[in-house]
Amino acid sequence: MSTTPLSRTALAAATVLLAAAAGCAGAPSGPRTATAPAGQARPADPPAATSAGGPAAAAPPRGFTLVATGDVLPHASIIRQAQADAGGTGYDFRPMLSGVKPVISRADLAICHMETVYGKDGGPYTGYPAFKSPPEVATALAVTGYDSCSTASNHTLDDGAAGLGRTLDALDKAGVRHAGSARTATEAARPTLLKAGGATVGHLAYTYGTNGFPLPEGRPWAVNLIDENKILADARAARAAGADVVVVSLHWGTEWQTAPDQRQLSLGRSLTAARTGNRPDVDLIIGTHAHVPQAYEKVNGTWIVYGMGDQIAGDMINYNGAFDPRGNEGTIGRFTFAPPAEAGGRWDVTKAEFLPQWFNTGTGRVVDLNAAIKGGQNLTAVRDRIREVALGRGAAKDGLVMGE
Repeated sequence: MSTTPLSRTALAAATVLLAAAAGCAGAPSGPRTATAPAGQARPADPPAATSAGGPAAAAPPRGFTLVATGDVLPHASIIRQAQADAGGTGYDFRPMLSGVKPVISRADLAICHMETVYGKDGGPYTGYPAFKSPPEVATALAVTGYDSCSTASNHTLDDGAAGLGRTLDALDKAGVRHAGSARTATEAARPTLLKAGGATVGHLAYTYGTNGFPLPEGRPWAVNLIDENKILADARAARAAGADVVVVSLHWGTEWQTAPDQRQLSLGRSLTAARTGNRPDVDLIIGTHAHVPQAYEKVNGTWIVYGMGDQIAGDMINYNGAFDPRGNEGTIGRFTFAPPAEAGGRWDVTKAEFLPQWFNTGTGRVVDLNAAIKGGQNLTAVRDRIREVALGRGAAKDGLVMGE
């Protein structure tokens, strides 16, 4: 991004209670697991039996829901808000995202776009044009429920290799996975694999450029740049590594343009047309960068979100030098995947939804527009403007709906 602004949860420990004896009241009947005498291997459990006496069929894999959101872009005003929310000591970005936490945390898999890199602990932190964000952003993303973030953007090299490394270190510490940038060649070559329901999901990410900053010397793999052949090769490598579903995050498009540009349309067609065997190489494309929401479209049987808009950003100035409220509008994409009918088949999207969201720069909070309107806030015009764009390429005919 290059526009000037105006201005998990920690996992709870589970305690497994074993029944002290068989036949406890209310306990389910069935064989107990044998315990081997000391020094001997425990015998293999017998297969479960069907009513006919044979082994039971394996349970089918469980489907899953995936949500994805747009650019997290902490301008100087956003950094000041986080400092105020922390009471002046440190930075707390959790309140900013609390309005969408119910949607994000309920999904089986949640993907964000971390637009900027992090500065050193204690700062200094900067907004536009060369961003260095507080690493506390990563904590807020984890608490909100994000599992992975794309980190390939035009700002990935704003503070060179050091900033890139600090960002991935902070995400690792918070327990948030990442794709699109790397600290080592080994890391760059390894696909990000995530569990969701009964599926393994590969997450890949790429950017159109890095604002003229060259790739660090000797590290051509530091940031993934958009290249059709590389994307498809990486998608196939993710399949070979065990991915049932491949999701590609693309930082692309023309800023302030609600319509996808020609490169988005062309690359989207090519990526969704590529197939290996009876499966496409890419199962979902989620786009960022344009600042404004862009359309959803099903192309060659695969959903593309051309642009989800900004999730967190300061008041935005467009190319005409005017404040543009669209720069604080966005969508949450939510896709429900069902397992294939037969082994090796495609995990199909059985439900595609968009949820309109808005960043209120006055309060410094992300707003779930549907929830806010139900609560009596007069934001119908904002929601309807986003809905018109999301459906602007005829996605309703392919089943896209506005979710709750």
